[in-house]
Amino acid sequence: MTRITVLGSLNADTILKMPHLPLPGETIALTAKKTAGGGKGANQAIAAARAGAATTFIGQVGADSAGTLLTDALQAAQVNLDHVTTTTAAATGQAYIMLDDAGQNSILIDGGANQTLTVADVTAAKPAITSADFLVAQFETPLAVTLAAFQIAKAAGVTTILNPAPAKATLPPKLLALTDLIVPNETEASILTQQTVIPTQLSTLKAAAAKLQAQGVANVVITLGETGVFYDQHGLSGQIPAFKVKAVDTTAAGDTFIGALTAVLAKDLHNLPAALTFASRASALAVQTLGAQPSIPTRQMIDQARF
Repeated sequence: MTRITVLGSLNADTILKMPHLPLPGETIALTAKKTAGGGKGANQAIAAARAGAATTFIGQVGADSAGTLLTDALQAAQVNLDHVTTTTAAATGQAYIMLDDAGQNSILIDGGANQTLTVADVTAAKPAITSADFLVAQFETPLAVTLAAFQIAKAAGVTTILNPAPAKATLPPKLLALTDLIVPNETEASILTQQTVIPTQLSTLKAAAAKLQAQGVANVVITLGETGVFYDQHGLSGQIPAFKVKAVDTTAAGDTFIGALTAVLAKDLHNLPAALTFASRASALAVQTLGAQPSIPTRQMIDQARF
Protein backbone atom coordinates (compact mmCIF):
# COMPACT_ATOMS: atom_id res chain seq x y z
CA MET A 1 0.00 0.00 0.00
CA THR A 2 1.33 3.43 -0.95
CA ARG A 3 2.14 5.64 2.05
CA ILE A 4 1.33 9.32 1.56
CA THR A 5 1.79 12.25 3.90
CA VAL A 6 -0.10 15.42 3.00
CA LEU A 7 0.91 18.79 4.41
CA GLY A 8 -1.81 21.35 3.91
CA SER A 9 -4.95 23.25 4.70
CA LEU A 10 -8.26 22.43 6.33
CA ASN A 11 -11.14 24.76 5.49
CA ALA A 12 -14.84 24.70 6.26
CA ASP A 13 -16.48 25.42 2.89
CA THR A 14 -19.58 27.57 2.53
CA ILE A 15 -20.97 26.85 -0.93
CA LEU A 16 -23.09 29.60 -2.46
CA LYS A 17 -25.02 28.37 -5.51
CA MET A 18 -26.13 31.00 -8.05
CA PRO A 19 -27.20 31.19 -11.71
CA HIS A 20 -23.95 32.92 -12.74
CA LEU A 21 -20.95 34.46 -11.04
CA PRO A 22 -21.64 38.13 -10.22
CA LEU A 23 -20.18 40.98 -12.21
CA PRO A 24 -18.67 43.94 -10.33
CA GLY A 25 -21.53 45.82 -8.65
CA GLU A 26 -24.10 43.10 -9.41
CA THR A 27 -26.43 41.63 -6.77
CA ILE A 28 -27.60 38.04 -7.26
CA ALA A 29 -30.04 35.90 -5.27
CA LEU A 30 -28.67 32.53 -4.14
CA THR A 31 -30.39 29.37 -5.33
CA ALA A 32 -28.81 27.19 -2.59
CA LYS A 33 -26.37 27.31 0.31
CA LYS A 34 -24.42 24.39 1.79
CA THR A 35 -21.59 23.79 4.26
CA ALA A 36 -19.04 21.02 3.69
CA GLY A 37 -15.49 20.06 4.55
CA GLY A 38 -12.72 21.41 2.35
CA GLY A 39 -9.24 22.86 2.09
CA LYS A 40 -6.84 21.76 -0.61
CA GLY A 41 -4.75 19.69 1.76
CA ALA A 42 -7.67 17.94 3.43
CA ASN A 43 -9.33 17.27 0.07
CA GLN A 44 -6.16 15.74 -1.35
CA ALA A 45 -5.66 13.58 1.74
CA ILE A 46 -9.21 12.25 1.57
CA ALA A 47 -8.85 11.62 -2.17
CA ALA A 48 -5.64 9.65 -1.59
CA ALA A 49 -7.18 7.63 1.25
CA ARG A 50 -10.36 6.84 -0.67
CA ALA A 51 -8.21 5.74 -3.62
CA GLY A 52 -6.51 3.20 -1.38
CA ALA A 53 -3.41 4.87 0.06
CA ALA A 54 -2.32 4.86 3.71
CA THR A 55 -2.55 8.59 4.33
CA THR A 56 -1.30 10.87 7.10
CA PHE A 57 -2.13 14.56 7.42
CA ILE A 58 -0.09 17.47 8.79
CA GLY A 59 -2.16 20.59 9.46
CA GLN A 60 -3.89 22.78 11.99
CA VAL A 61 -7.43 23.75 12.98
CA GLY A 62 -8.92 26.16 15.48
CA ALA A 63 -10.58 25.14 18.74
CA ASP A 64 -14.06 25.40 17.25
CA SER A 65 -16.91 23.43 15.71
CA ALA A 66 -15.54 23.88 12.19
CA GLY A 67 -12.29 22.23 13.24
CA THR A 68 -14.20 19.30 14.69
CA LEU A 69 -16.21 18.97 11.46
CA LEU A 70 -13.02 18.77 9.42
CA THR A 71 -11.12 16.34 11.64
CA ASP A 72 -14.20 14.10 11.85
CA ALA A 73 -14.31 14.00 8.04
CA LEU A 74 -10.64 13.04 7.82
CA GLN A 75 -11.09 10.32 10.44
CA ALA A 76 -14.09 8.95 8.56
CA ALA A 77 -11.86 8.61 5.49
CA GLN A 78 -9.28 6.77 7.66
CA VAL A 79 -6.67 9.53 7.40
CA ASN A 80 -4.14 9.49 10.26
CA LEU A 81 -4.45 12.68 12.34
CA ASP A 82 -1.51 12.26 14.72
CA HIS A 83 0.00 15.48 13.37
CA VAL A 84 -3.11 17.65 13.12
CA THR A 85 -2.83 20.25 15.88
CA THR A 86 -5.38 22.60 17.42
CA THR A 87 -4.64 26.26 18.11
CA THR A 88 -6.49 28.83 20.20
CA ALA A 89 -4.69 31.65 18.37
CA ALA A 90 -6.87 31.49 15.25
CA ALA A 91 -10.17 30.12 14.01
CA THR A 92 -10.35 27.19 11.61
CA GLY A 93 -9.82 28.20 7.98
CA GLN A 94 -12.86 29.12 5.93
CA ALA A 95 -13.63 29.11 2.20
CA TYR A 96 -16.55 30.84 0.51
CA ILE A 97 -17.29 29.22 -2.83
CA MET A 98 -19.44 30.99 -5.40
CA LEU A 99 -20.71 28.30 -7.77
CA ASP A 100 -22.66 28.88 -10.98
CA ASP A 101 -25.04 26.62 -12.90
CA ALA A 102 -22.24 25.47 -15.22
CA GLY A 103 -20.22 24.19 -12.26
CA GLN A 104 -17.62 26.96 -12.48
CA ASN A 105 -16.54 28.72 -9.31
CA SER A 106 -14.78 31.63 -7.67
CA ILE A 107 -13.36 31.04 -4.19
CA LEU A 108 -12.53 33.37 -1.30
CA ILE A 109 -10.22 32.03 1.43
CA ASP A 110 -9.80 33.06 5.06
CA GLY A 111 -6.67 31.11 6.03
CA GLY A 112 -7.15 31.21 9.79
CA ALA A 113 -5.39 28.38 11.61
CA ASN A 114 -3.77 27.18 8.38
CA GLN A 115 -1.55 30.25 8.48
CA THR A 116 -0.40 29.65 12.05
CA LEU A 117 1.16 26.28 11.23
CA THR A 118 4.90 26.50 11.99
CA VAL A 119 8.21 24.91 11.06
CA ALA A 120 8.24 23.46 14.58
CA ASP A 121 4.98 21.64 13.79
CA VAL A 122 6.61 20.12 10.71
CA THR A 123 9.72 19.16 12.64
CA ALA A 124 7.53 17.36 15.17
CA ALA A 125 5.95 15.46 12.28
CA LYS A 126 9.31 14.35 10.86
CA PRO A 127 8.60 10.61 11.41
CA ALA A 128 5.41 10.90 9.34
CA ILE A 129 7.36 12.51 6.51
CA THR A 130 10.40 10.23 6.47
CA SER A 131 8.33 7.04 6.59
CA ALA A 132 6.19 8.02 3.58
CA ASP A 133 6.60 7.17 -0.09
CA PHE A 134 5.28 10.60 -1.08
CA LEU A 135 4.97 14.03 0.51
CA VAL A 136 2.29 16.28 -1.02
CA ALA A 137 1.91 20.01 -0.32
CA GLN A 138 0.10 23.10 -1.60
CA PHE A 139 0.26 26.85 -0.84
CA GLU A 140 -2.59 27.34 1.66
CA THR A 141 -0.09 27.04 4.52
CA PRO A 142 3.06 29.18 5.05
CA LEU A 143 5.76 28.76 2.40
CA ALA A 144 8.47 28.32 5.03
CA VAL A 145 6.59 25.32 6.39
CA THR A 146 6.42 23.67 2.97
CA LEU A 147 10.11 24.30 2.36
CA ALA A 148 11.05 22.76 5.71
CA ALA A 149 8.91 19.69 5.01
CA PHE A 150 10.41 19.19 1.54
CA GLN A 151 13.93 19.44 2.97
CA ILE A 152 13.11 16.68 5.46
CA ALA A 153 11.50 14.57 2.73
CA LYS A 154 14.32 14.81 0.22
CA ALA A 155 16.95 14.02 2.85
CA ALA A 156 15.04 10.79 3.52
CA GLY A 157 14.54 9.87 -0.15
CA VAL A 158 10.80 10.64 -0.11
CA THR A 159 9.25 11.67 -3.45
CA THR A 160 7.85 15.21 -3.29
CA ILE A 161 4.77 16.49 -5.11
CA LEU A 162 3.95 20.20 -5.16
CA ASN A 163 0.55 21.60 -6.09
CA PRO A 164 1.39 25.33 -6.44
CA ALA A 165 -2.06 26.62 -5.55
CA PRO A 166 -3.03 29.32 -4.90
CA ALA A 167 -0.45 30.43 -7.46
CA LYS A 168 2.54 32.57 -6.55
CA ALA A 169 4.45 34.65 -9.10
CA THR A 170 7.80 33.82 -7.51
CA LEU A 171 8.99 30.77 -5.62
CA PRO A 172 12.22 30.10 -3.75
CA PRO A 173 14.56 28.31 -6.18
CA LYS A 174 15.41 25.94 -3.34
CA LEU A 175 11.79 24.73 -3.16
CA LEU A 176 11.61 23.95 -6.86
CA ALA A 177 14.92 22.10 -6.67
CA LEU A 178 13.43 19.93 -3.91
CA THR A 179 10.30 19.14 -5.97
CA ASP A 180 10.13 15.86 -7.90
CA LEU A 181 6.74 16.52 -9.52
CA ILE A 182 4.89 19.82 -9.84
CA VAL A 183 1.17 19.86 -10.69
CA PRO A 184 -0.26 23.31 -11.54
CA ASN A 185 -3.34 24.03 -13.62
CA GLU A 186 -2.96 26.17 -16.73
CA THR A 187 -3.53 29.44 -14.84
CA GLU A 188 -1.03 28.55 -12.14
CA ALA A 189 1.50 27.42 -14.75
CA SER A 190 1.14 30.77 -16.52
CA ILE A 191 1.68 32.72 -13.29
CA LEU A 192 4.64 30.59 -12.24
CA THR A 193 6.42 30.86 -15.59
CA GLN A 194 5.19 34.35 -16.54
CA GLN A 195 4.32 32.91 -19.94
CA THR A 196 1.03 32.49 -21.77
CA VAL A 197 -0.30 28.96 -21.34
CA ILE A 198 -3.11 27.94 -23.70
CA PRO A 199 -4.60 24.47 -23.14
CA THR A 200 -5.13 23.84 -26.84
CA GLN A 201 -1.67 25.03 -27.93
CA LEU A 202 0.93 22.35 -27.27
CA SER A 203 3.85 24.70 -27.84
CA THR A 204 2.81 26.88 -24.88
CA LEU A 205 2.52 23.83 -22.63
CA LYS A 206 5.95 22.56 -23.63
CA ALA A 207 7.46 26.01 -23.10
CA ALA A 208 5.98 26.28 -19.60
CA ALA A 209 7.24 22.82 -18.69
CA ALA A 210 10.70 23.62 -20.02
CA LYS A 211 10.89 26.78 -17.91
CA LEU A 212 9.91 24.89 -14.76
CA GLN A 213 12.40 22.13 -15.55
CA ALA A 214 15.13 24.73 -16.00
CA GLN A 215 14.44 25.73 -12.39
CA GLY A 216 15.04 22.20 -11.14
CA VAL A 217 11.72 20.33 -11.41
CA ALA A 218 12.22 17.24 -13.55
CA ASN A 219 8.57 16.21 -13.90
CA VAL A 220 5.72 18.56 -14.80
CA VAL A 221 1.99 17.89 -15.03
CA ILE A 222 -0.35 20.70 -16.10
CA THR A 223 -4.06 20.07 -15.61
CA LEU A 224 -6.23 21.66 -18.30
CA GLY A 225 -9.82 21.22 -17.16
CA GLU A 226 -12.06 19.87 -19.88
CA THR A 227 -9.09 19.76 -22.29
CA GLY A 228 -7.33 17.09 -20.23
CA VAL A 229 -3.78 16.85 -18.87
CA PHE A 230 -0.33 17.62 -20.26
CA TYR A 231 2.77 15.98 -18.82
CA ASP A 232 6.50 16.24 -19.38
CA GLN A 233 9.03 13.85 -17.86
CA HIS A 234 12.63 14.89 -18.47
CA GLY A 235 11.62 16.35 -21.86
CA LEU A 236 9.38 13.45 -22.93
CA SER A 237 5.85 14.81 -23.13
CA GLY A 238 2.31 13.65 -23.79
CA GLN A 239 -1.34 14.47 -23.24
CA ILE A 240 -4.22 12.62 -21.58
CA PRO A 241 -7.71 13.63 -22.79
CA ALA A 242 -10.40 14.48 -20.26
CA PHE A 243 -13.45 12.27 -19.77
CA LYS A 244 -16.57 14.05 -21.00
CA VAL A 245 -19.13 14.55 -18.21
CA LYS A 246 -21.62 17.20 -17.14
CA ALA A 247 -19.97 19.23 -14.38
CA VAL A 248 -22.04 20.19 -11.34
CA ASP A 249 -19.23 21.47 -9.09
CA THR A 250 -15.55 21.66 -10.08
CA THR A 251 -14.33 22.74 -6.62
CA ALA A 252 -12.54 19.48 -5.75
CA ALA A 253 -11.59 18.45 -9.28
CA GLY A 254 -7.92 19.35 -8.94
CA ASP A 255 -7.58 18.07 -5.39
CA THR A 256 -9.23 14.76 -6.26
CA PHE A 257 -6.90 14.48 -9.24
CA ILE A 258 -3.77 14.96 -7.12
CA GLY A 259 -4.85 12.62 -4.33
CA ALA A 260 -5.86 9.84 -6.72
CA LEU A 261 -2.73 10.33 -8.83
CA THR A 262 -0.43 9.98 -5.84
CA ALA A 263 -2.28 6.90 -4.56
CA VAL A 264 -1.41 4.87 -7.67
CA LEU A 265 1.86 6.51 -8.71
CA ALA A 266 5.08 4.53 -8.56
CA LYS A 267 7.72 6.10 -6.34
CA ASP A 268 10.02 6.57 -9.35
CA LEU A 269 7.09 7.92 -11.45
CA HIS A 270 7.65 5.35 -14.21
CA ASN A 271 3.88 4.78 -14.55
CA LEU A 272 2.96 8.47 -14.73
CA PRO A 273 0.76 8.29 -17.89
CA ALA A 274 -1.34 5.42 -16.50
CA ALA A 275 -1.61 7.15 -13.13
CA LEU A 276 -2.76 10.35 -14.85
CA THR A 277 -5.53 8.44 -16.63
CA PHE A 278 -6.67 6.98 -13.29
CA ALA A 279 -6.62 10.44 -11.70
CA SER A 280 -8.61 11.88 -14.59
CA ARG A 281 -11.29 9.25 -14.03
CA ALA A 282 -11.47 10.19 -10.36
CA SER A 283 -11.71 13.88 -11.18
CA ALA A 284 -14.46 13.27 -13.74
CA LEU A 285 -16.50 11.55 -11.05
CA ALA A 286 -15.88 14.33 -8.52
CA VAL A 287 -17.21 17.16 -10.68
CA GLN A 288 -20.61 15.47 -10.93
CA THR A 289 -21.44 15.98 -7.22
CA LEU A 290 -21.98 19.17 -5.20
CA GLY A 291 -19.46 19.88 -2.42
CA ALA A 292 -15.71 19.30 -2.22
CA GLN A 293 -15.22 16.34 0.10
CA PRO A 294 -18.64 14.77 -0.52
CA SER A 295 -17.72 14.54 -4.22
CA ILE A 296 -14.46 12.63 -3.81
CA PRO A 297 -14.87 9.03 -5.10
CA THR A 298 -13.68 5.75 -3.60
CA ARG A 299 -11.31 3.34 -5.35
CA GLN A 300 -14.20 1.06 -6.24
CA MET A 301 -16.13 3.93 -7.81
CA ILE A 302 -13.10 4.94 -9.86
CA ASP A 303 -12.39 1.41 -11.05
CA GLN A 304 -16.02 0.79 -12.00
CA ALA A 305 -16.70 4.17 -13.64
CA ARG A 306 -17.92 4.15 -17.23
CA PHE A 307 -17.94 7.33 -19.28
